[in-house]
Amino acid sequence: MTAQELSRRGFLAAAAAGAAALTTLGWTPAHALPSSDARVTLPPLPAFPEGIPLSQQGYENWVKEIVFDEVWTCAPATAEDVVRVANWAHTNGYRLRPRGTMHGWSPLTLVPGQNVDKVLLVDTLSHLNHVVVNQSVEPGRSTVTAGGGAMLMAVLTELEKHGLGWANSPAIGELSIAGILAIDAHGATLPADGETVLPGASFGSISNLVTKLTAVVWDTGRGEYVLREFTRADPGIRPLLTHLGRTFVTEVTLQAGPNYRLRCQSSTDIPWRELFAPAGSAGRTFESFVAKSGRVEAIWFPFTDTPYLKVWTPTPTKPSKSREVTGPYNYPYSDNLPKPVTDLLGQIVNGAGALTPLFGQTQLATFKAGLAATNGADLWGWSKDVQFYLRATTLRMTAGGGVVITKRSNIARVINEFVTWHNKRQQELKAKGKYPINGPFEVRLCGLDDQSEVTVETAGPPTISALRPRPDHPEWDTAIWMNVVGVPGTPGMAAYFREMERFMRANYSGDYATFRPEWAKGWAFTDQAAFVDAETIGTVIPQTYRAGVPSGDNWDSAGAAFNAYDPHRIFTNPLLDRLLP
Repeated sequence: MTAQELSRRGFLAAAAAGAAALTTLGWTPAHALPSSDARVTLPPLPAFPEGIPLSQQGYENWVKEIVFDEVWTCAPATAEDVVRVANWAHTNGYRLRPRGTMHGWSPLTLVPGQNVDKVLLVDTLSHLNHVVVNQSVEPGRSTVTAGGGAMLMAVLTELEKHGLGWANSPAIGELSIAGILAIDAHGATLPADGETVLPGASFGSISNLVTKLTAVVWDTGRGEYVLREFTRADPGIRPLLTHLGRTFVTEVTLQAGPNYRLRCQSSTDIPWRELFAPAGSAGRTFESFVAKSGRVEAIWFPFTDTPYLKVWTPTPTKPSKSREVTGPYNYPYSDNLPKPVTDLLGQIVNGAGALTPLFGQTQLATFKAGLAATNGADLWGWSKDVQFYLRATTLRMTAGGGVVITKRSNIARVINEFVTWHNKRQQELKAKGKYPINGPFEVRLCGLDDQSEVTVETAGPPTISALRPRPDHPEWDTAIWMNVVGVPGTPGMAAYFREMERFMRANYSGDYATFRPEWAKGWAFTDQAAFVDAETIGTVIPQTYRAGVPSGDNWDSAGAAFNAYDPHRIFTNPLLDRLLP
């Protein structure tokens, strides 16, 4: 078996591909057709602004659960063009949805099955993608300015050329900056015990790095939509730092710190009961790796004994046993699967759920072989090159879970309580011949949106970021992201995620912790689907963002700000109309 035939998350890509084949009956996105093409089937847009390319295109989100054959899509060349389109939409009763890489689970752009006759997608990637580094000799004062459609990879690549970087970043580089800010994207980074935070670094969300941004907002005096710049010192910026798609950000400036070298060590030999042991346990525990390195992620395939562990450690000098890497995505086998594995997955997708334990074990075995074949268990390089380890073509599974906000000393307790519950439920369902989950449990950590890490004057953290600190619990300083994933359409999966969501919300509560949704992934589950439970959408989530914060600076104030910036609600969709009425 060659390295190119091996996979870890490629298993998950095949899972989604198999599910998509079943659920979409071979659907493929419609080819982009210019509005002047005779083959266009959509009704023409009335008096659309001249000079802005317009086409009929298909839309497909990353996990292939939201698909549309044809939606009008425009490609503005400048931020001023976006304003022209916004005012056109207001005049003609249309809604605008920014279109980036479409990499996500949650229907914050389009909702499955919605009527898109009066919807226009706005392509941010084609032109709104500039990246300019503003370097300063003063530590922590360097910034990078990027168009909303600039890729995360492009931003960090440009920063790296200037000796700059971020402490915390998602694992996938093919994401638009505006897209990751909309949902307060994050990485797997905490400082190690005793580690000094470098000026310009932040261990919270990417949103916490913002020093200023430009958005399209309504100007009451002029009676039209305009571009408005918000600085981090302006309280009005706070709802926009994590806005869930209720505005349109055209440009953003983010702080940066010194770039640094990381060593990434992978292991697959620690039993899960040892790795996820209760607090204070001896051995190779998750909390011990956090204490030493801060940057830790574990992936536990279903019905296996030893998770896959990744540990990143700041290491200025290359260790003798490490392999130096000079670019990202150093696990090439993660995008290619051997045929026996895809055959096994195909059987599971087609109803052979009893093969799930074998599938989990095969996933782990294949990844072990992949690490060995590529000498990938001990890598060393610049932070970007070891933090970007997943291509956008890999993980294609539905996710449930969220984030637990608590104090650092609770890390082991939080994880142990969840894996104990998860393992018990898996075994109980297996005894009944039920296998609703066929993907792994994943856990990573990061810090909160700490305002002391912001290098400019700041009015406060993002209002509805999942990483917003709780003033009533200043001891809560850690975010523990826990997710379980599975093949879309698996019988019983939504019901499992609903049960899991309720367990996490009830268990991580009171003075111990709080539980919040991960905006980009699955939440508000019923027994049939995500993003539809009325109580969670209308009551539970809003209350989560009212608890422990001032009454004038919470979920309600964020909703009021969105409605003031966009009173005609051109930047919304049916889900957001329910979530943020």
